[in-house]
Amino acid sequence: MGNFIGLNEIKKASQILQTVVIESPFQKIESYSQKYNSNIFFKREDLQKVRSFKIRGAFNKISSLNQSQVINGIVCASAGNHAQGFAVSCSTLGYMGKVFMPTTTPNQKIEQVKKFGKTNVEVVLFGENFTQAYEKALQECDKYDKTFIHPFDDKKVIAGQATLFLEIINQFKDHLDYLFIPIGGGGLISGAINVFKQLSPKTKIIGIEPKGAPSMSKSIDKNKLITLNSIDGFVDGVAVKKVGNYSFDYCKEHLDDLIILDENEICNSILELKSYENIIAEPAGAMSSAALRHYRHKIINKNIGCIICGGNNDNSRMPQIIKRADIWKSNNPKN
Repeated sequence: MGNFIGLNEIKKASQILQTVVIESPFQKIESYSQKYNSNIFFKREDLQKVRSFKIRGAFNKISSLNQSQVINGIVCASAGNHAQGFAVSCSTLGYMGKVFMPTTTPNQKIEQVKKFGKTNVEVVLFGENFTQAYEKALQECDKYDKTFIHPFDDKKVIAGQATLFLEIINQFKDHLDYLFIPIGGGGLISGAINVFKQLSPKTKIIGIEPKGAPSMSKSIDKNKLITLNSIDGFVDGVAVKKVGNYSFDYCKEHLDDLIILDENEICNSILELKSYENIIAEPAGAMSSAALRHYRHKIINKNIGCIICGGNNDNSRMPQIIKRADIWKSNNPKN
């Protein structure tokens, strides 16, 4: 399972995605470059139509289905961004889909799914977290013989996410020293590993998890897939109890380091992105730039890539984000 996905398959996915994905900018960010005395580049997946990278994996997977797999409808479970990619895919390809989302999903994400899915997608709110919504979605598939579209543990999904990193290789002709990438289920970082370990193996790939959902780091520590008993769902884009089989294998073999971030520090990063660059990032989307602080002495004069993976933040959360950022700043006055 640890074998890399062929580069030809990732290039083929890039062609399939041309109708629904923009080649998002990979731009040098002067404010962060000066702050860390290095060359910091942001890959702006928050500028996709669905404001996250998830459209890549969802559309690539759904495009590969045959008629027998879609005849009864397709199903997904998601805390939000995969659901939006799924919804665009259903409306674009003319398939009927059903989305199971936790009841705790930010309202902004629910409304976006309904908007993108149009009449092709039904939204069901179920459970307090992704795992409960996921289990309900699998029951739906078993009962009605529908096809489940996994948000991360699927090679077609990973190949779709990998197209983002193929773009970076094509956009940046110099050598990237480090890539900072959030980990939820692990589809995004698996895409990075599949591209960079084949085309730029000296680039160090640094994964990032929130303190409240460190499912990858726990699994790597135990050298087996671990299901966490409970998680903090605040960083909803990466809050999963169990990472994917594929991503665990890829990360166990090829990840260069893993950083655990406090949720309050992520909140501070959301505010910094808005203040410095007017970037509206969701909590998962602010993790890469937050992680730079933990590598500040290693990245001097280096070329650094940060994935701004999503921008689906609900304005109603801002008072809580500001409060949590203030707590972090009061505990870290020198930062």
